[in-house]
Amino acid sequence: MASPASHSAASASWNGRALVLFGIALSAFNLRTAVTSLTPLLGDLGQIFGFGSTMTGVFGMLPSAAFAAFGVATPAMAHRLGLERSALLSMLLAALGLVLRSFAEGTGGLLIGSIVALAGMGMGNVVLPPLVKRYFADRVGAVSTLYITVLQFGTILPALVAVPLAAEAGWRVSLGAWALVAIAAALPWIGVLLIERRKDSSLARSHDRAVTADDEAPELAAPLARGRAWRSPVAWGMALMFGMTSLITYSMFTWLPKLLVEAGATPAFGGAMVALFSTLGLISALLMPSLAVRTPNPFPIVLACAACHIAAFAGLLFAPMALPVLWVALLGLGPSTFPLALTLINLRTRGPAGSAALSGFMQGVGYALSCLGPLLFGVLHDLSRGWVVPFAMLVVSVAVLLYGGWLACKPRWLEDTW
Repeated sequence: MASPASHSAASASWNGRALVLFGIALSAFNLRTAVTSLTPLLGDLGQIFGFGSTMTGVFGMLPSAAFAAFGVATPAMAHRLGLERSALLSMLLAALGLVLRSFAEGTGGLLIGSIVALAGMGMGNVVLPPLVKRYFADRVGAVSTLYITVLQFGTILPALVAVPLAAEAGWRVSLGAWALVAIAAALPWIGVLLIERRKDSSLARSHDRAVTADDEAPELAAPLARGRAWRSPVAWGMALMFGMTSLITYSMFTWLPKLLVEAGATPAFGGAMVALFSTLGLISALLMPSLAVRTPNPFPIVLACAACHIAAFAGLLFAPMALPVLWVALLGLGPSTFPLALTLINLRTRGPAGSAALSGFMQGVGYALSCLGPLLFGVLHDLSRGWVVPFAMLVVSVAVLLYGGWLACKPRWLEDTW
């Protein structure tokens, strides 16, 4: 039985880390607000600023492009600045971009504000998981679940309130209000940095135990790999599955509201459907890791996800307002291959070097492929003056996803194939 002294020490430790936990949770909430607060309003903003489907596609491709770019750039920055300062900088950039976007006087201003905000959110994608590892090594599972759950709520809520808030207070308030949440997320990191200056604090001791004299973010450093991921069918399968899942997801984030509005729905209904789409992602994110661990070859899961995608595409194309909630629910279950891919990183590698190499290759190639999706969807919509050709492109993407899933799900290891 634990002694009262040990209980007291554990309590003090948690009290010392509570501010970090608060910062992680608030920051996670902010990692997608720039995406889903904008997409339900793109139709109205297109009329205000005079841009069409191609520029809508450009806005849709920005998130995955920014996440790819800052996924590569952030580790080097974090090694110099430290994880805590990088987390603070990410939230300040997110707030600045959201404010700039709300004051935009044209399409260029919207683009610049979006890029700045997404740069901050891309940094946050990279630095928050190692912060969990640094301060909550004894609670990684619980804190990671909290992190994923809050991130999903931060995806759902902006989509749900974007149109009603714009109707009540104007589109500038609807876009800019999320800057307040980003500023609130910066405050705990300021507190953490101030506390860590006191060398007698538990946070300072946790920080000092984690870092070395010349590396403020050793969690982001990986041992040198003894192979090349690009030579492995496992890595290419993961990249294709991850990339096509992201391509379909961001295409639908961008175009689902416009498609439903053209079919006769209200903009508010379109925003609510984006929120439903995101909510199903929360369910799959919570269930998929445990399911994947128990399944030697999870390719049947990939087949089920592909079937959900195809059924949703058919419904949205041929009878969008007949059963829209069903179509969007199926559409939300399809991207369950996203948490599956993240789980397979560790299930298809033998050690940390392979895991780091596979993660970098999968996300770098995957996000690079996916950023073309929303733009290509819009270009095809403009050229064909309809939705058949864009959905045909998504069906081809599902076929590529199936091939990638077939390669990735075989029970084998990256290190044996590279």
